[in-house]
Amino acid sequence: MSIKVTRKVSRKEKSSTFLGLVVNKTVFIAATAVLIASVVFTLIFKEQADYYFAIAQSNVSAHGGWIYTFSVNLFIIFCLYMAFGRFGNIRIGGEKAKPEFSLWAWFAMLFSAGIGNGLVLFSIADPVRDFLNPPRLAGQDPALIAQEAINFSFLHHGIHGWAIYSVVGLSLAYFTFNRKMPLTLRSAFYPILGNRIYGWMGDVIDIMAVITTLFGLATTIGFGVGQINSGLTHVFGIPSSLSYQVIIIVAVTIAATISAFSGVNKGVKILSELNVRVASIIFLLVLILGPTTFILKSYIQNIGSYLIHFVDMATWTESLRETDWQKTRTIMYWGWWISWSPFVGTFIARVSKGRTIKEFILCVLILPALVTFLWFTAFGGTTMRDILLGDTALIAAVNDNISTALYVFFDKFPLAIVLKILGLILISSFIITSADSGALVVDSITSGGKLKTPPFQRVIWAIATGVIAAVLMYGGGLNALQTAVTISGLPFAILLVMMCFSLYSGIKEDFQKSEREKKLIEKEAYRKNILLLVNKEREERKTKSSEIYAEETFTEETLTDNK
Repeated sequence: MSIKVTRKVSRKEKSSTFLGLVVNKTVFIAATAVLIASVVFTLIFKEQADYYFAIAQSNVSAHGGWIYTFSVNLFIIFCLYMAFGRFGNIRIGGEKAKPEFSLWAWFAMLFSAGIGNGLVLFSIADPVRDFLNPPRLAGQDPALIAQEAINFSFLHHGIHGWAIYSVVGLSLAYFTFNRKMPLTLRSAFYPILGNRIYGWMGDVIDIMAVITTLFGLATTIGFGVGQINSGLTHVFGIPSSLSYQVIIIVAVTIAATISAFSGVNKGVKILSELNVRVASIIFLLVLILGPTTFILKSYIQNIGSYLIHFVDMATWTESLRETDWQKTRTIMYWGWWISWSPFVGTFIARVSKGRTIKEFILCVLILPALVTFLWFTAFGGTTMRDILLGDTALIAAVNDNISTALYVFFDKFPLAIVLKILGLILISSFIITSADSGALVVDSITSGGKLKTPPFQRVIWAIATGVIAAVLMYGGGLNALQTAVTISGLPFAILLVMMCFSLYSGIKEDFQKSEREKKLIEKEAYRKNILLLVNKEREERKTKSSEIYAEETFTEETLTDNK
């Protein structure tokens, strides 16, 4: 179905030249100032930074956690309504729009940008940590605890997170390609803010998006760099230290810069397809060399258990318990997903032209979650089985350093060295893909929504991401990174709720206008058909009258001749 929008939207050009850069000065300067202030504060007041980070995270989790819980569940309901309601057949870009990328390339890019190295890092660590520190079943049957650990891993890495991405991605894709607006977060709020999005309100939205995105990316890079360093230590004996992690960050930043410089159709696309291929090879090796039947049986059981307990887990807020489990686990994950949503959503929107809303939601919301569940079953599920059988090697590895868990897991398999090297390649490729696509998106936001800017601008944001990751790790390690995403994600969660309302209002308005136009066209066609029928009937009557007159004239002439 096509929605044709003929209404002209008043726009103000927000981009200008500043220090040789094509940027929105307000967004660029404000976002840069906040980031620099954060970096300087962490460097100068290292000990105080760790203390204040902890206080901030505690307050946000204690008083704002319910906002996260409400929001992420609302996003799932909204996405399913958009997919299976009356708007599902609307095509992004219009009825004649064609997809720019094949289904395989499209899925590879959105999956690689959206899941990152979290798929590799937490597929073992999360089930083990939740088994050792159960959220709700302490003291009960270990098998039940193990199953709930898998269920919560599915909750934290499944449909809820991809619903967040779907809301942002669909909103930006629709307003960019159907309403021809700039590819920037402010555009998604046009139906409720109108032309005010081109003023200070829009600037605030984009500034929040830039800051949230860069802290989310820095967190991912921090986790990933730690896992790379641990892998190099485990496989090659290279020491694990902050100095080596900074060197790895520099290397990742350089690679991401090169990829971002080449653009979406080259660097990002190639790396995304590499990610999916390497991940597929690793999974197949684990499936074939490991407990094949157990993995396949568990996949079915785990999905069933997850669905049965879905509502209960998704709405659990620890309201009757004096514990901090959800604050440090679920709330942190919701903040992390939301902090990634501006960049992943913008990136998904950029590559999704030509897809219907139903196709978009099914591929972004459901398919990546099913792939994630399969991966977590193969790695986390197998780990749970081994622990229940008495193997505690992975418990020791997670307690010591969660970044080593993957490599200890591979020690159990033939071709362990091959799996470890492939794991290092996959983690590195995931991080580089996230960093370069993030640089592209932040550059788009700070430039006022332009899809094409001078390539060297992306270099600035690629470097900025690496610097933030290095400084936050120096200032407080992974705790500082987790705190950053928890804090920065909360105000953006409120914006995403507003975005749902805005998208619905915009599509409904265009849909109703399209329906009115269709009725007018049908009415006009009906009127023309009636006129054709009336004219045809008149012609037939005229022809018939002429024939009768001719016949009567012929008869009179014949009678005259006979006389």
